[in-house]
Amino acid sequence: MSACPALFISAPASGQGKTTMTAGLARMHRRQGRRVTVFKAGPDFLDPMILARASGAPVFSLDLWMVGERECRRLLAEAAERSDLLLIEGVMGLFDGTPSSADLAAKFGVPVAAVISAKAMAQTFGAVAFGLARYRPDVPFFGVLANHVGSARHAAMLEEALPRDLRWLGYVAPSEEIGLPSRHLGLHQADEIAGIETRIERAADALSQTALAELPPPVEFQAEAADVPPAVLAGLHIAIARDAAFSFIYPANVALIAALGARVSYFSPLADEPVPPGVDALYLPGGYPELHAAKLATNAGTAHSIRAHVTAQKPLVAECGGMLYLLESLTDTAGTRHPMLGLLPGHATMQTRLAALGMEQIATPHGTTTGHTFHYSHLDTPLLPIAHSRRASSDEPGERIFAHGSIFATYMHGYWPSNPEWVATLFRGQWSVS
Repeated sequence: MSACPALFISAPASGQGKTTMTAGLARMHRRQGRRVTVFKAGPDFLDPMILARASGAPVFSLDLWMVGERECRRLLAEAAERSDLLLIEGVMGLFDGTPSSADLAAKFGVPVAAVISAKAMAQTFGAVAFGLARYRPDVPFFGVLANHVGSARHAAMLEEALPRDLRWLGYVAPSEEIGLPSRHLGLHQADEIAGIETRIERAADALSQTALAELPPPVEFQAEAADVPPAVLAGLHIAIARDAAFSFIYPANVALIAALGARVSYFSPLADEPVPPGVDALYLPGGYPELHAAKLATNAGTAHSIRAHVTAQKPLVAECGGMLYLLESLTDTAGTRHPMLGLLPGHATMQTRLAALGMEQIATPHGTTTGHTFHYSHLDTPLLPIAHSRRASSDEPGERIFAHGSIFATYMHGYWPSNPEWVATLFRGQWSVS
């Protein structure tokens, strides 16, 4: 059993300021010399980039379905042993989704601090806070922080509207120096946000004037023995594309293939870097290739090395944006068609409407691999899928799964620790699905 101060940052909905406040809290406590570990609920890739910048450490995912209760417990207990503070940022609203942030907070007894945007709101603030605190008695509730508060008088009205037994944690005023910009998949990537360090610092300054400047009470986390996988990838060199175009990478995925014995290196297609020498397998993760399609189309060095890798029949695993890079072309939202690598037959077109969203799973001879899908593109290809993923909430088919020569590709982002044995087969080019 490990005990550590811990807080779950949630809200009534998206857009309330959860990420900004969580990042500010992490930086504020880090400035005081504390070791802060931040987790992100759900399958998000973008928020963790900002939270990692704020905390100075990788941000792992927690999700009772995708990650699993046992692995969530292990991650929390291990973090509690090495940290002075644990922060968990929720996903969407506190009770949204199945499982929800509330389910996660209740399961591990982490008290919830609710961030509520008070813009264009007065006494109704109290009703919203009351509902969040009382809707489920099993969810431990710590207090309420008001965001986007116009003045000290506005703050006083909000505090007065709270039931006396709900803790007022303070307020944060609106500021262009704090807010984080967004785009179609959510927030911008940390490295793309102008003045990201200043924004995090200003958020930390604002929160230092609230009750959240003090550590929350400790929470006890039950230790869970780690499953030590055999080093079945020992001697294998896996290269991962990583830059602004290919950045949707779970830290847990990289940790897994390293634990399986693989040597991991990185290269940047955007910088026209070739595949590193001596590579046995490639991983092209998701990201934003559509925003950089013109550059990718002209980067001949990377293109030649990836084509040579595939010609040599070496395994290549591609997810979502990584799969789009392998196609013959990619058409952006302006209607411009860009040539891609031509290693998979077909064309993708970006659209302004969401094409797919949700948790999914792949059935394999080694068990189930969990993950999720989230994309705005449509793929036309003559390739026949070898299988489909399945939606978490039903038995309906999800994304197509393609195998073409040594390439394994799908829109689904896999959470690899859910099925280490199968992941090992992927990078040895011996994949199979049920």
